[in-house]
Amino acid sequence: MEKRPAPAAFSVTGMLNRIIHAFIHVLDQDEALDFYVGKLGMVVHTDADLGFMRWLTVTAPDEPDLQVGLMLPGPPAYDDATAEQIRELVAKGGAGGGLIFATDDCRATYDRLLAAGVEFTQEPTERFYGIDCALRDPFGNPIRFTQPPDHPVEIPSAEELRAQA
Repeated sequence: MEKRPAPAAFSVTGMLNRIIHAFIHVLDQDEALDFYVGKLGMVVHTDADLGFMRWLTVTAPDEPDLQVGLMLPGPPAYDDATAEQIRELVAKGGAGGGLIFATDDCRATYDRLLAAGVEFTQEPTERFYGIDCALRDPFGNPIRFTQPPDHPVEIPSAEELRAQA
């Protein structure tokens, strides 16, 4: 029997190599584009009309290999009834998913985005893993910006975390 080479997407051992796409649900792709590109500063990777759907992905400027799909709930991934349930959950801010971005300066990122009209749900806060802040996109998807600390992260015990809450 002839031995075939492993597919390009997998290593020789057949293991997964990396994540190249992640998806969040949005209710309006043009509004999502305005937010993710116009306000957050991401860049469009792909914007293609496939006939049955619009394939829209964005990337962080310094991470072009990880595309975030801004997907409308609907075919081909979901039937009409499921898509409607997902749209309702998105509208309530409870469709799951979300993004966490790394930043070199959480406070400066917060100030820049606040000036651009982004509404935050949490101001920059010092935590054991760095400084971070929180917001939601126009559809309720949670987003965080985290500035890693200058020192190794030491994870507190469960008791210490509960005491801080």
